[in-house]
Amino acid sequence: MKRNICFLLFVALLSFSGGRPAGAWIHLFNGKNLDGWKVGDNASTFSVEDGAIVANGKVAHLFYDGPVQEHNFKNFEFKADVMTMPGSNSGIYFHTQYQEAGWPKKGYEAQVNNSQSDWRRTGSLYAIEDVKEVYVKDNEWFTEYIKVEGKNIVIKINDKEVVNYTEPENAERPKGMEERLLSSGTFALQGHDPKSKVLYKNIMVRVLPD
Repeated sequence: MKRNICFLLFVALLSFSGGRPAGAWIHLFNGKNLDGWKVGDNASTFSVEDGAIVANGKVAHLFYDGPVQEHNFKNFEFKADVMTMPGSNSGIYFHTQYQEAGWPKKGYEAQVNNSQSDWRRTGSLYAIEDVKEVYVKDNEWFTEYIKVEGKNIVIKINDKEVVNYTEPENAERPKGMEERLLSSGTFALQGHDPKSKVLYKNIMVRVLPD
């Protein structure tokens, strides 16, 4: 009887997150190609080199479109290793949805920018709670971490918390940012401009209970 109960519990755990135990970190990028990811206009902005996604080219966004959670995340922990070249700008969108072109309208952006002219630096919750300090350097790998739980968003850079934001009830956003709100959705990596080159690897998510 005990053996049967243990087996049923094991099956229940495997049914969570596509057959993986609850709470496990799950890779969203295989390190080889862009399987499970989708981009519309300017698809050549994204490539894979030496196990990393490279964003370098005209404005484009690479959306996670794979099987994990059917690419729809609500509460989660996300992390990626990132490296910026001097003068580069990029970002990690979450709670967003696929768009063929333009800047994603839905969801939030965690900024990636250590030295480009935009004063909002890496770790900013873009245009909502911005970071002016520079915590990491160009040409060096660092880890950017995002956690969403309920109405709370935490962003860390190399384990240092730089944003802790709680979205207010009935939050009002200015024109053009009406959908910058928590709901659920996928992740997207930003290709900002031809002068920006940013690398991403070890892209992982851990799903949290609703």
